Amino acid sequence: MRALLPLVLTVLVAGLTSVTARAQSDLTLPLSEQAFEWIASQIFRNECNAREDCLVHWNRGEAFPSLGIGHFIWYPIGVEGPYQESFPSLVSFGEQQGVDIPDWLVSQAPLGAPWPERDTFLQAVDYDPRVRELREWLAGHRSFQAAFLVSRAREALEQVISASGDPDSTRRKLDALVTTPGGVYALVDYVNFKGEGLSESERYQGDGWGLLQVLEAMPDDRADQEAVLAAFRQAAARVLTRRAKLSGRAIERQQWLPGWLNRVDTYREPDTSGP
Repeated sequence: MRALLPLVLTVLVAGLTSVTARAQSDLTLPLSEQAFEWIASQIFRNECNAREDCLVHWNRGEAFPSLGIGHFIWYPIGVEGPYQESFPSLVSFGEQQGVDIPDWLVSQAPLGAPWPERDTFLQAVDYDPRVRELREWLAGHRSFQAAFLVSRAREALEQVISASGDPDSTRRKLDALVTTPGGVYALVDYVNFKGEGLSESERYQGDGWGLLQVLEAMPDDRADQEAVLAAFRQAAARVLTRRAKLSGRAIERQQWLPGWLNRVDTYREPDTSGP
C-alpha cells in the first residue's frame, strides 16, 4: 500500500499545477514521504489522539459514527444530515485502488451505517463483530486513508477556486500555502475537518465555515509563506468562532469551539530542530 502514496502525491502536484498554470512559475510541493507521513500522523492525532480505539467512534451529540484517521462521517441507514458524508467515498476509493476490503463493508458502505443511533452502537461495541473488524481494518490501512485525504484535498482546491468570488486572489493564497509541508497539512486537514465550504446545507444564517470561507477571510498581501500560514490559522479561528456563535447551540460554543481552535493552532511547519 505504501506504493500508492507517491502516485497520489504525483496526482496532487499535477492537479495543483494545472490549477495555477497562469502563475509565474511552476508550482511544486516540497512533500517528501517523511513529510507526508508527518501530515498523516498529525491528522490522526487531531481526530483520534493517535488512539486505535477511536478509529470507530460515535461522538456524543452527533447523529453518525466517525471512522478512521480522518474521522470520516458515515450516516446510519435512512438518515440524512447537513454535513458531507465521506466514509462511503473512502471505501469506493479503496476499491478503485485495489485495497483489500471486508465483503460486508463493500456492500454496506453505500447503504449507511448499520447502527441506527448512538446507544445501539455503544451496545454493539461489545458484541457486534463488525465493529471489531472495522476497527482492525482501519488500523491496518492508515496510509490508504491518508492517500484518500490528499486526493480529496486536490479536488477541493480546484472546486474552491472556481467557487470563489475572487479566483485570482484565492489562487494566490493557495500558491503560497502549498509550497511548504505546514501549508499542505493545513489545507488537507481543514478540508477533512470542516469541508470545502461549498455545500449550501453547511451554513448557519447564510454563513459557511469551510475552506472557501477561510481563504476569503485571509488578507491578500502576498506575504512570505510563514506569514501566510499564520494568516490561515487566524482566519480559520475567526470563521469557526463565527460558526459557533451563529449556531445557537451551547455545545458548539462551550465544548466544541475550544477544541476546534486548538486544532487550527497546530497549523504550523514541522519542528525540524531535532535532538
